[in-house]
Amino acid sequence: MMKIRKATRADAQAAWDIRKEAILKACTQYYPADLLTIWTSGAPNDVWADAVEQSFHVGDEGGLVAVTGMLNIATGQVDAMFVRPSHMGLGIGRQMMDFLERLAHSHGIVSMNLSATLNAAPFYRHCGWIGDSVEIYKSPRGIELACVPMTKAVTPPESGQSPRAA
Repeated sequence: MMKIRKATRADAQAAWDIRKEAILKACTQYYPADLLTIWTSGAPNDVWADAVEQSFHVGDEGGLVAVTGMLNIATGQVDAMFVRPSHMGLGIGRQMMDFLERLAHSHGIVSMNLSATLNAAPFYRHCGWIGDSVEIYKSPRGIELACVPMTKAVTPPESGQSPRAA
């Protein structure tokens, strides 16, 4: 059973590895190889570790971090949604999205937003997100990615569910 918890600085390497593995597994048919190389190059640094510690949540399954996600409470933006390739298709991405929506609701956020990679847009639509246009997203790493801006109205959680009950 997966347990979603607030990430710690100790999760920075696992979050980096999941990000890299997920991009290389799921994005190869949607983005050119040279872009993927730039996107996944390097190693985690203090800026990354700070972001993980401050803003990330992770799904832990038997001591293994299997999914990451973050919600910017100030803007309602969802980011860093990555599933370990060995766990893709098992529903844990959906569990993280549901958790982030409950978290948003608990902070009074009424609408969430994200920039979906081309491969991930169908997943987000399945989770109730809206968006079809393709725009260029300029990443913090300096690359330009075709992405789909998406939004979702935050709905109240079902009775008895809280962000910590994941």
